[in-house]
Amino acid sequence: MSMLKDRLAVLEGHLARFRARGIENLIGGESRPAQSGRTFETRSPVDGVAFAQVAEGTGADIDAAAQAAKAAFPDWAAMAGAKRKAILHRIADAIEARAEEIALLECWDTGQAWRFMSKAALRGAENFRFFADLAPGARDGKALPTPGHLNVTSRAPIGPVGVITPWNTPFMLSTWKIAPALAAGCTVVHKPAEFSPLTARILAEICHDAGLPPGVLNLVNGFGESAGKALTEHPDIRAIAFVGESRTGSAIMRQGADTLKRVHFELGGKNPVIVFEDADLDRALDAAVFMIYSLNGERCTSSSRLLVQESIADEFEARLIERIGRLRVGHPLDPETEIGPLIHPAHLDKVTSYFDIARKEGATIAAGGRRIEGAGWFVEPTLFTGARPDMRIAQEEIFGPVLTALRFGDEDEALAMANGVAYGLAGYVWTNDLSRALRVSERLEAGMIWVNSENVRHLPTPFGGVKASGIGRDGGDWSFEFYMETKNVALALGAHQIPKLGG
Repeated sequence: MSMLKDRLAVLEGHLARFRARGIENLIGGESRPAQSGRTFETRSPVDGVAFAQVAEGTGADIDAAAQAAKAAFPDWAAMAGAKRKAILHRIADAIEARAEEIALLECWDTGQAWRFMSKAALRGAENFRFFADLAPGARDGKALPTPGHLNVTSRAPIGPVGVITPWNTPFMLSTWKIAPALAAGCTVVHKPAEFSPLTARILAEICHDAGLPPGVLNLVNGFGESAGKALTEHPDIRAIAFVGESRTGSAIMRQGADTLKRVHFELGGKNPVIVFEDADLDRALDAAVFMIYSLNGERCTSSSRLLVQESIADEFEARLIERIGRLRVGHPLDPETEIGPLIHPAHLDKVTSYFDIARKEGATIAAGGRRIEGAGWFVEPTLFTGARPDMRIAQEEIFGPVLTALRFGDEDEALAMANGVAYGLAGYVWTNDLSRALRVSERLEAGMIWVNSENVRHLPTPFGGVKASGIGRDGGDWSFEFYMETKNVALALGAHQIPKLGG
C-alpha cells in the first residue's frame, strides 16, 4: 500500500501541469490550442474522474500541421542519415530519462497495470534506437545487372505522412510507427486516440527538446470523425499508418482513395492458441493466461480463442479456471495488480455485453462474467467454455480479458476452427511434435505465428496480419518499404542496340 501511495504522489506531480493548462496540440514546434478554441475532457479509467482538458483539433488544425510537415520535409529528407541517427538516439535517451513519468501517465490514462507499463517506455526507446541505427542505410538500393544494362535502385522518403494510433499501449505503438518514419526521412502528423492523449504529448515534447527540427513531428488531438478524417483526406499527406479497428481501417481506405494514399494497417484479431495433447501443458497454460489477461486483454495479438484437444480439454480447462480465480484485479499502480480497468465506459459496455451473448448462444461462463461495481471501469477476467466455432463469442473481437474455449479432435479440425474467422493477425501453437508445428504453422492463416511461446517481439522481423487483420508489415526494412519510394535507373552498357523506327 505504501508503494501505491508513493506512486500516486509522484503521478500527481506529473499531472499538475495538465490539470492546470490542459493538453494542447504541437504544430511546427509550437504548442497551440485548437483553432476553434474547443476542448474535450479526458478521464482516467481508474476512477472515472476528468483530469485535463484536451485541445479538440479539427480540419483547420490538421491543415496547419500538414503544412508544417510539408515545409519541414525537404530539409529533413535531405539531412544525412547519420545526423538523423544522432537525433533519434537523443530521443531514445530522453525517453529513458523520463521512463517513470511515461509509465505513470500511461497507467493513469489507460488503466494498464504498472507491471506492464513500466517496460513500455523502455520498449519505446528501443524502437527509436533500432530505427536510428538503420537510418544511415535507409536510402540504400540494389545493383541488378543484365547483359545490356546496369540497373541501380535507390529509395527516397515518400513525404509527409499521417500516423493514427490507438488507446491500448499508446506510447509504445506511437514510437513503433513514428520512429521508422523519421528514420526514413519522412515528416509526421500524429493523431492519437482521444481516450489516451497524455503520452503522445510527452513524446512530441521529447522529440522537440532532443533537437528534432520544428514541423518534422506534429501532434493534433481530436476525434476520428473530424481530425482523423481530415488527416486521411488531406492532399499533402502521402501515406497513413493506422493501428485500430478493422472497420475504421476500411473507412480510412475510402477516405484516402481520392488522393491515392498509401496505407499501412495493423487491425483487429481473434487469435487462436492451439494446444495439442502432446504439448508441455504447464508452459501452455502460462502462455494462454498471459496472452489474454495481460494488458487487460486490450491488445490486438491477444490469444482470445483457446483451441484445446479433446483428450486434455477437461484437465486444461479446470486448471485454467483455477488460475483465472487467482488473477489480481485492482488499481493499475499497485505492484500486485495484474488486470486494471478498461479504457472507457463505452468499451466496458461492449465487453460486458458478450456475457449475455454467451448465455444466449448456449456457452457456459466458467469464470468471471461480471462487472466489478464501484469507481472506475473494472471487469472480472472471464472464461467462456462449451463454445462452438459459429458463436459470436468465437468470431468477434471482444478486446478485453475474455477467453473463449473450444475443443477439437484432430489437426484438421483445429485448423478449420483457427482459420474460420475474418481475422488473421497471430496464432500460437503448442506441441512437442516438430513436424506438426511446421504443418500447422504453414496452414494457419495468420501473419505471425509463435510456436511453444508467448508473443515475443523481435524488431527485425515482419509484424502484421492477413485478411481483416491488416495490410503491410512493420519491422526492420519492411517499415522502410512503406515510408519510402523506390526508383530504378537503367544504364546502357556499351553500344546498346536500339530498335529503329522510320529509318
